[in-house]
Amino acid sequence: MILFEKVRWKNFLSTGNQFTEIDFLKHSTNLIIGTNGAGKSTVLDALTFSLFGKAFRKINKPQLINSVNEKDCVVEVEFLINGTQWKVQRGIKPAIFKIWRDDNLLDQSAAANDQQKWLEQNVLKMNYKSFTQIVILGSSTFVPFMQLTPSNRREVIEDLLDIRIFSSMNTVIKEKIRSVKESVKVLELKKESLLEKVQMQENFIEELENRGKKNIEDKESKIGELLVEENTWMGDNEEKNRELVELQSKLEDYNGATEKLRTLGNLKGKISNKVSTITKEHKFFTQNTVCPTCDQAIEETFRINRIKDAQTKAKELQSGYQELEEAIKKEEERERQFLTLSKEITSLTHGISKNNTQIAGCQRQIRDLESEIQRITDNLANRNIEHEKLTSFKDNLKTTYDELAQRKDTINYYDFSYSLLKDGGVKTKIIKKYLPLINQQVNRYLQLMDFYINFSLDEEFNETVQSPIHEDFSYSSFSEGEKMRIDLALLFTWREVARMKNSVNTNLLIMDEVFDSSLDGVGTEDFLKIIRFIIKDANVFVISHKESLHDKFEDVTRFDKVKGFSRIVS
Repeated sequence: MILFEKVRWKNFLSTGNQFTEIDFLKHSTNLIIGTNGAGKSTVLDALTFSLFGKAFRKINKPQLINSVNEKDCVVEVEFLINGTQWKVQRGIKPAIFKIWRDDNLLDQSAAANDQQKWLEQNVLKMNYKSFTQIVILGSSTFVPFMQLTPSNRREVIEDLLDIRIFSSMNTVIKEKIRSVKESVKVLELKKESLLEKVQMQENFIEELENRGKKNIEDKESKIGELLVEENTWMGDNEEKNRELVELQSKLEDYNGATEKLRTLGNLKGKISNKVSTITKEHKFFTQNTVCPTCDQAIEETFRINRIKDAQTKAKELQSGYQELEEAIKKEEERERQFLTLSKEITSLTHGISKNNTQIAGCQRQIRDLESEIQRITDNLANRNIEHEKLTSFKDNLKTTYDELAQRKDTINYYDFSYSLLKDGGVKTKIIKKYLPLINQQVNRYLQLMDFYINFSLDEEFNETVQSPIHEDFSYSSFSEGEKMRIDLALLFTWREVARMKNSVNTNLLIMDEVFDSSLDGVGTEDFLKIIRFIIKDANVFVISHKESLHDKFEDVTRFDKVKGFSRIVS
């Protein structure tokens, strides 16, 4: 059981820099009154903020700090669980989240979210939703059980019956199923890969053993053909080389013909020039007896001698010119022979080069074939190794099949567990067990409030309402006062179930403005009887505007605004 002792706060909402404290254990029935805005409902927000980090009303966290002081917002709650003293402190500006156990501050190294999760799961044994359904009934922002969605209704019941663990387990199992299915996908891919490797290795061994020798024979036959072809090209080269030697020897005889021909040509030119000069001189002296330039007579003896001399030189040069012509013809013939031999030598050289290319190609193919033969020979020699590889592939494949079978068995197991733990499984069976008790208690409290209807919840937490007058009713069909009676009956029932289960049992019950609008006079009196005589081991706090309730409670706490700050004034 959680025994709430006190809650205190400062600089929280409209409260100033002095702590305001509410003692939960001082009296069994307590009335908190005050005008609108006086701060009487602040106790609800302070309590839920200290425990769960959020206000009961729809107020954003930054808005919780007092708007005047704007710092040092602190809320503390103290409670006792099975003899262990606990204290939780939260603050804004600066941010604070501290937990004490028996006056010892717990390790704060964990993240705030993890710390909050630990507090709810291991200490309080309830979350915000369950807490508000069991401890608090409000008139404004609170959402009663009957106005919750079916999934949220289920969540509240599961928390009360301590079966939320099944949902957590189901979440874990669902994740495990996803993880195992992913591993199955990986193993399926591995299996396909290994099947392919086994097939390829078997084909390789078959080729190695059945076709290896034939491949060697074919390649050796091809090598033989290439050797014959190589020898043919080499034989042709030998013949061409012999011809080349002979032609090169002959070419020696014609070396220099071109140069000599060039020299003779130059000489021929010089002789032609001399012949031309002598011919002009002979013509001049033959035709002229007087100098055409100075008009002086040329001496006859001199003229005749020059004519004879010219004639003699002309005959000599003519004879030499003819000899030169013959020499030139001879050298031209030698030059033609040289060029012819040179072309033949070039053709032979080109042919030898082409043959060498063919020979090199044959030799390269022979080397490649010899390498292939060596590879096949080595593979044949090492086929035991290839058989070992095949065995290894098959072993891995068998292991993969075994792992796949194991994973699929695991999925079947998880699927079965998932079906047991989902909403329609074990949880439903447990809920079925408690539904009659829940419905019985709800109707008991309704009758104590003089509301004679038959109210029941089914396994999906949908209500069925029957009255002596009308058979089919729903929660939404009733007036606000009647809805409040149902909400109160459910609240008391949840507390009773929690007490029996000893999961989220607590001494504290707070109701905000339940008397102010929804309950009539008769309903109010019936409610007061319930909290006095029926609700046991509880410290009940009622927040109200009604001054007429003053004498109905053991203790009355009044809130009011003093100089703009909310304070307890009596």
